[in-house]
Amino acid sequence: MSTNSTDQFFKDKVLGHPSGLFVLFFTEMWERFSYYGMRAILVIFLTGVITGDNPGWGWSTSAALSLLGTYALFVYLTPLVGGWLADNKIGYRMAVVIGALLMTLGHASMAIETPTFLYIGIALLIVGNGFFKPNMTSIISKMYEGHDEKKDGAYNIFYMGVNAGAFIGIMLCGWVGEKVGWSYGFGLAGIFMFLGMLQFYFAQPLFGNIGDKPTIESKSAEREKVIADGVKLNHFKIIDIVLLAVFLISALIFIINDPLSKIGDIQTLNFTVAGIGDSLFFALLAAISFIIVLIVRIPRYTRIERDRMIAFAIFCLFTVFFWAAFEQAAGSLPLYTRDFTNRILEGGSATVFKIVDLVVTVVPLLIITYVLLSLFKKTFKKIGLSNIILGCSFVIVWAIVIFKLYTEFQSNETEVPVTWFAILNSLFIIMFAPLFTKWWDSRFNPPASVKYFLGLFLLGLGFAFLAFGARDVEPGAKGASLSMAWLVFAYLFHTLGELCLSPMGLSYLSKLIPARMIALMFGVYYLAVAIGNKLAHYVGGDIESITQERGLSGFFLIFTVIPIGLGIISLLLHPLLKKLMHGVK
Repeated sequence: MSTNSTDQFFKDKVLGHPSGLFVLFFTEMWERFSYYGMRAILVIFLTGVITGDNPGWGWSTSAALSLLGTYALFVYLTPLVGGWLADNKIGYRMAVVIGALLMTLGHASMAIETPTFLYIGIALLIVGNGFFKPNMTSIISKMYEGHDEKKDGAYNIFYMGVNAGAFIGIMLCGWVGEKVGWSYGFGLAGIFMFLGMLQFYFAQPLFGNIGDKPTIESKSAEREKVIADGVKLNHFKIIDIVLLAVFLISALIFIINDPLSKIGDIQTLNFTVAGIGDSLFFALLAAISFIIVLIVRIPRYTRIERDRMIAFAIFCLFTVFFWAAFEQAAGSLPLYTRDFTNRILEGGSATVFKIVDLVVTVVPLLIITYVLLSLFKKTFKKIGLSNIILGCSFVIVWAIVIFKLYTEFQSNETEVPVTWFAILNSLFIIMFAPLFTKWWDSRFNPPASVKYFLGLFLLGLGFAFLAFGARDVEPGAKGASLSMAWLVFAYLFHTLGELCLSPMGLSYLSKLIPARMIALMFGVYYLAVAIGNKLAHYVGGDIESITQERGLSGFFLIFTVIPIGLGIISLLLHPLLKKLMHGVK
C-alpha cells in the first residue's frame, strides 16, 4: 500500500493535527498581535493632543486616516508579489522569516516616534506583510496534501490563532500605549513579532522540505499539475494591457496624492480634472478602466466560466462596500470612542468592568497556554529552542497581563481604554464562529446571495445603534458623553455580519473559478478588499466635516443606509446569481 508523502507530519499530533500546524498557529498569532496591536493605537496616537503625560502628535483626522488607509490598501496588495516570489524564487519558509524580520524592524522604527521613522516603519510593515501573509497558508496547504478531510479543521485552528493574536495584541499594545506610553505600545508589537520569527525559524525540522526554495524540477512539476489539457487560455491582448496600465497609473496618482496632500501639504499630484478635485477623477478613472477590463475579458471565456466569473465579480463589488463600512473600526470608531463616549466608571460599575475585563483577559489566555503546553509535550525534544522562545513569549505576556490587572484593581475610578472596545470583535468571533460553522454545515445553509444580504444588513444594523445613540449630539459638537452600550452593540452586529460575509469570498473563489484562473481572480478579490479599506478611511477622514453639517448621527447613517440597501440588492439578485453560478452552492 502506498503512503502519502505528507503522512510523516501526522505521526506526532497535537489535538488531532500535526504539531507543525501549531507552530504556524503561534507564528501567525504573534504576527496578528503586532499588526492589530499597532493598528489599534496608531490613529489615536496621531490625532492625540500634543500636551500631557502621554502626548500625541495632534494630526488632523483626515491626515491620520489617509495614512492608515494607504497602509491598509498596500497590506492587501503586497501579498500578491510576496506570494509570487515565494512560489518561484525563495520558498515559503524563507519568505515568512524575511517578512517577520522586516515587520520587526518596522515596529521598532515606529517606536522612535519621529515622522521619518514613522514612514520608514510603515513601509517596512507593508513590504514585510507581503512576504509573510500569503505563505503561512501555503505551508498549511502543502502540509495537508492528501489529507483534504482534515483541511477544514486545520484552517479553523489556524484562524483561531489569527483572532487570538488580534485579541491579545489589541489588549496589551492598546493598554500599554494608552496608559504607559505610545512608544512602548509600538515597541511591544515589535518584540513579539521578533520572538515569533525566532520561534518559527528554530522549528524548521518539523516541516521537512515543505516551503524549501523551489527548484527547476519542482516548478516544472507544479506547472504540469495546473495546466489543463486541451483548454484554450485567455491570453492578455493589447487592449487588456492598455486598460490595466491606465488603471495602475490612475490608481497610483490617487493613492500617492491622498497622504502627500493631507499630511505633507505636497500638492504635486493633487490634480483637478473636469471639475473633480483631490485626484478623485483618477480614482474614478481607475475604477472605470478596471471594470472595462473585466467586461472585455470575461466574455472570451466559455459560457459557464463566463457566468461564474460575472457572479464572483458581483460578490467582489459587495465586498468593497462591506469593508468600506466595516473598517471604520480602525479609523472613525476609535475617535468616536475617545471623544463621544463616557468611559469613566466609578464604584460598583468600575468593579463590574474590572471583573469582566479579568475574565475576558485570563480565560482565553489560559486556553492558549493549554495549547502551548500540549505542543511542548510533543515537540520539545525535536525543537527545544523554539519551544523555549515560545515559552518566554508567554511568560512576558502573563507578566504584562498581571501588571495590567493589578494596576487597574488598585484604582477606585476606572477609565476604560479606547482600544478595549476593539477586542470585542475578536472575542465575539471566538464565541460565535463555531455556531456559524455548524449553521453552514447544516441543511439550513443559505445561498450566497442570502449570506451577503445578512452580512451587509447586520453591518448596517450595527451602525444604526451608533446613529441612534448619537441622535441628540448637535452638529459640530466636539465631544459628548454617550453610553458605551452603543459601541458594544455595534461591535456585536458588525462581527455577526463579518462571520456571514467575510469567509465567503475565498470560499466562492475556490468554487466558482477554474484552477488556471485562481491567481487572477485571487488578485481581483484582494483588490476589492484593498479598495474597501482605502475607501473606509478616505470617507472616515471626513468625519469632522460631515458631523459639522449633518451631525454625528448623520455620519453613522451613511454606513447604515448604504450596506442595508446593498444587502437588499443582493437578495433581489438571488435568481440571477443562482443562474450565473450554474449549480455551485
